[in-house]
Amino acid sequence: MPVLAESVQGELVRRGRAARIFWLTLGLALVGLGFVGAFVPLLPTTDFLLLALPCFARSSPRLEAWLLNHPRFGPGLRAWQEERAVPRNAKIMACIGMSIGYGLFWWHVRPGWIVSFGVAAFMLFWMVWIMRRPIPGDIR
Repeated sequence: MPVLAESVQGELVRRGRAARIFWLTLGLALVGLGFVGAFVPLLPTTDFLLLALPCFARSSPRLEAWLLNHPRFGPGLRAWQEERAVPRNAKIMACIGMSIGYGLFWWHVRPGWIVSFGVAAFMLFWMVWIMRRPIPGDIR
């Protein structure tokens, strides 16, 4: 019986380690995409970093702390994590980026009115959602 208990316990340890490796790999991939997004127009950076945070929380507290204390991205990430808040300049840039993205889509693709309306409604929904998020430190 003790052999069985050791093998079950060993399996749990391996499964836990495999899960940490999975979350670490996913977190690093998301940070990589965020890094690319810093240089490629219309590819979000902060969104990928926000997705990387829970991955690092499950795998590497040191990398999670690094992201949260990053001089450029840390304040916005902490504001979202603590208050679900979005800084005013980020709201403005997100809406400008979506507007430019829609304009480029419309100009290059020349979609029919149904697709054009659908994409516009989708982007408008997310613009309203972003604008309704509180600003960090706002007391309501």
